[in-house]
Amino acid sequence: MKLFRISLLTLVAAMLLVSCGGGSAPIISTPIENIDTLPLKIAPLTTDQYKNWGAKDLITDTIPGMSVDKAYAEILNKRKGETTIVAVIDSGVDIEHEDLKNVIWTNDDEIPGNGIDDDNNGYVDDIHGWNFLGDIVGENMEYVRYMKKLGPKFEGKTEASISATDRADFVLYQKAKAEYEKEYQQAMANKAQYEQILQQVRPAHAAMAKKLGKEDYTKEDLADIKSPTAAEQQQIPMLTQMLNFGDTVPDVIHQLEDGIAYFGGRLDTHFNLEKDFRTVLGDNPDDINDTNYGNNDVDGPDVKKEDAMHGTHVAGIIAAQRNNGIGMDGVANNVEIMVLRAVPDGDEYDKDIALAIRYAADNGAKVINTSFGKYYSPHPEWVWDAIKYAASKDVLIVNAAGNEGLDLDGTQVYPNDQEGTGAEIANNFITIGALNFKYGSEVVANFSNYGKANVDVFAPGVKIWSTTPLNTYEYQQGTSMAAPAVSGVAAVIRSYYPKLSAAQVKQILMDSGLSSQSPVVLGADASNTDNFANISSSGKMVNLYNALIMADKMSRANN
Repeated sequence: MKLFRISLLTLVAAMLLVSCGGGSAPIISTPIENIDTLPLKIAPLTTDQYKNWGAKDLITDTIPGMSVDKAYAEILNKRKGETTIVAVIDSGVDIEHEDLKNVIWTNDDEIPGNGIDDDNNGYVDDIHGWNFLGDIVGENMEYVRYMKKLGPKFEGKTEASISATDRADFVLYQKAKAEYEKEYQQAMANKAQYEQILQQVRPAHAAMAKKLGKEDYTKEDLADIKSPTAAEQQQIPMLTQMLNFGDTVPDVIHQLEDGIAYFGGRLDTHFNLEKDFRTVLGDNPDDINDTNYGNNDVDGPDVKKEDAMHGTHVAGIIAAQRNNGIGMDGVANNVEIMVLRAVPDGDEYDKDIALAIRYAADNGAKVINTSFGKYYSPHPEWVWDAIKYAASKDVLIVNAAGNEGLDLDGTQVYPNDQEGTGAEIANNFITIGALNFKYGSEVVANFSNYGKANVDVFAPGVKIWSTTPLNTYEYQQGTSMAAPAVSGVAAVIRSYYPKLSAAQVKQILMDSGLSSQSPVVLGADASNTDNFANISSSGKMVNLYNALIMADKMSRANN
């Protein structure tokens, strides 16, 4: 069976890549092709492969990465690009991280610490970006804000008692309330389940660790226990099952503790009907013209920087300093990360996102990464206007598709670029689904949203190794990780081919990738399958190697 087919330049044997900077010798490179009959990778990935699988090459490694290593080795090894600013709109970034501190954008027009808006951009001492959240960490979900806002008007009312002018708000309130009740109950149940499992696992593990003389025992160690006691006969199958979810039982215990903290946190913040988290900022979130708020503390208020976990991971995927012998290599070199803290632990405000996009566009960013999303939006027009403004400034926005395993052609998620009628409002917005490292029917991440019209392309998003606060590194996954992988590719193209427009870069990202006609499982439902080519508008996986070849061809055609 032909699993993959490359539509890009299949009849071209070789291509010359000409340096944008001039002066370096041309490189002869062959597009990635002839992979239709590649065998599936059977052997599990090694630790080193897991940590770098997104950079691998499908032909060489049978791992569906973006051919980043191949591109640097064969195309970019003797070339010099221009510095490109990538704005990361997220939860904040640890700008002092050992693998990021040398790639953080600095506003040279601002004098640090003088309390003056030296560059007259509206933000005082914005040295590395701006924190639109101030000291906020936790926040409500948007549907909870709707409940709090509309509840006093509609609580206890029936549809028959609602006037025609209030009907739309009443329907929205009912929808928000139903969503709240479902999600609240699910969080309660999940927290209770995790607590119950932990209560059983902890003492069982303590007893088994004592018996075996080690914490990191294996399934084989458990199976080798001779003449187990009655208690051990109960403990052994339970602990064996736990080892399906982690390398060691202590790892699983840590996951359970994290789960309890996560769901407990959701109950305290996401679903909190009593607290108004926004009051500390002193602004009106329903007034887009009220812009005098926030501060320049772009890694957030937590001294442990835990609130900057997500944004730091995203930034590392894009631009962790390459070839410094520390930690990891980001996708892009020649990059500076502009930090815009606008995404709390909860749903973001439309106002913060719109202003962050405008800040990035006004202050030199050529790529904006938006690894967040929500399904309710009171002011989507503010974000749409900001997207169009970014387009006018030739800025590409790379957006995460979301992690609910949904077909976005039937469900609207925000931000998006479909205003009103569904037609795209601008040609600078690209939405990214997530790939798994398993080449074949499981190549689409089981959590990834998809959609023939509303998802544009796919990129690595499962078990991604990247920077986390305080000089640490962790695996995380989500379309939140796939989007910065593409932002990195976009930044490389904009660095080496700066005359290409944002719209052209989007076209290259979509047209130059790897295609597949193979059926893939969607939404972790084995009965829900479709051909990979049918679940995004491009039907492709982003590939840096091929993107550079197409960028060169397009750049020379423009001259």
